[in-house]
Amino acid sequence: MRIMAIDYGDARIGLAVSDETATLCGDAWTLSERNMERAADNITAEAKSRGVSQLILGYPKNMDGTLGPRAEKSELFKKTLESRSDIPVTLWDERRTTIAAHEILHANGKKMKNHREKVDAVAATLILEGYLGTLK
Repeated sequence: MRIMAIDYGDARIGLAVSDETATLCGDAWTLSERNMERAADNITAEAKSRGVSQLILGYPKNMDGTLGPRAEKSELFKKTLESRSDIPVTLWDERRTTIAAHEILHANGKKMKNHREKVDAVAATLILEGYLGTLK
């Protein structure tokens, strides 16, 4: 059973897919797409080609647990994904994943100006790792 995590953004979307045992992150990359419907179509096609049986969509709550405009966009994207595929979509609290992703990239010697290219994929990996940790 493969699981795909999604870090949804307006211009870039981080994606990460688990291995077949849903134990580790097997692959992570970034999709550049501004159109929500095209993004959903690309993601569901990629998920189907990789044998993904569950989508985990980052749900950006505020630090106090309230929901803001980004969370509303994630809710809309969840509905868009569900309308284009029969793969179940779960919203997953992603507080601090982007901050942690920047810290990881910085700690590995990446210059801040180069973070944009990789930060969403790293954030998706952190979302995936968080979710996979609850399965054990």
